[in-house]
Amino acid sequence: MTEFSDALGIASSGMNAQASRMRYVSENIANSDTPGYRRKMVEFEGDFATGGQTGRVELGPVMLDRSELGLIYDPSHILSDDTGHYEGSNVDLLVEIADAREASRSYEANLKVFDQVRQMSTSLMELLRR
Repeated sequence: MTEFSDALGIASSGMNAQASRMRYVSENIANSDTPGYRRKMVEFEGDFATGGQTGRVELGPVMLDRSELGLIYDPSHILSDDTGHYEGSNVDLLVEIADAREASRSYEANLKVFDQVRQMSTSLMELLRR
């Protein structure tokens, strides 16, 4: 039964990691029009126990995208300089939508694994009762 709980733990850690990733993607989308906003990015790290790698996934540190901020021409904006430009954000909505779709599909894949393990565990219990 410990293999079942290990598999459930691995799948649930993947779902938690993807849910956190989706939170950062939605923050990026919400702030895409905020002047000076830098895109937040996350990486996944393997979880290690004393005996070695567990197979679980953890969210790594949040990093800011250091690419250049786009210049926006709007002389009436309060942040515009003498040339009428101000720095926008470096969020690309197409990239964020692709990241959101990838996180969603990864979450669904982990959910299917979780459901399959749960069904196998239930079937095993029914077989052992007979």
